[in-house]
Amino acid sequence: MSIDIDQLNQISDNGQVITTDGEKAGSIAQVYVDDETGVPNWVTVKTGLFGTSETFVPIDAAHTDGQNLVVAYDKETIKAAPRIDADGSISPEEETTLYRHYGMDARNGYSDTGADFATDGADYNNSGQSTDDAMTRSEERLRVGTQSVETGRARLRKYVVTENVTQTVPVSREEVRLEREPITADDADAAMSGPEISEAEHEVVLHSERPVVEKEAVPVERVRLDTDTVTEQETVSADVRKEQVDLDDDTVKRTDRR
Repeated sequence: MSIDIDQLNQISDNGQVITTDGEKAGSIAQVYVDDETGVPNWVTVKTGLFGTSETFVPIDAAHTDGQNLVVAYDKETIKAAPRIDADGSISPEEETTLYRHYGMDARNGYSDTGADFATDGADYNNSGQSTDDAMTRSEERLRVGTQSVETGRARLRKYVVTENVTQTVPVSREEVRLEREPITADDADAAMSGPEISEAEHEVVLHSERPVVEKEAVPVERVRLDTDTVTEQETVSADVRKEQVDLDDDTVKRTDRR
């Protein structure tokens, strides 16, 4: 193994795992050492949204570069690694699964007891650095926000419909009426001016009104689209993880659960 626990302690606080492609796979979360040899053989990398997931990466052939750990794998291989709980230890079966994924010989650095958090006589926190006799308990918190997405479209469309409109309009017409007047002294001369007995015709032109319909287009209103913002309360839920601390001794078992 080309890197030891002291070198890892120097970079694990703010260290990043760098892939063979020069990409950042994520920050270093935990360091695991072999139970029998005490040699570090795994680190976990914080991946996923907000760094909420941890992925195991072997540190064989790894080396440090400043505050970073450069591993011998690309980012896609690391992202596709089997999901194993970073609960402080790796079982032999889990370690075999990881070795198979990374194409490694399980005999190189493999022990029947698996791997645990780094323990070389000192105490280490979950980032692999030495600390006092206390441990840090962490838990996940939800970060909830909103984003604007398109939910549909509204269109304003104008089309023509035909409806029947009925109105009443007064119309007038002329009708003929026969009037008879007696001959008086005033019009006797006019009455006697023609032949005594004869035939004659007199024509009167009659008139009547008929409805006339004309149509014109007139503007009646302006129509436009506008939007209103309506605020509703929507409940979201997600699973979050938190660490719990157990105290074991020979006489009593007490659990600190907060």
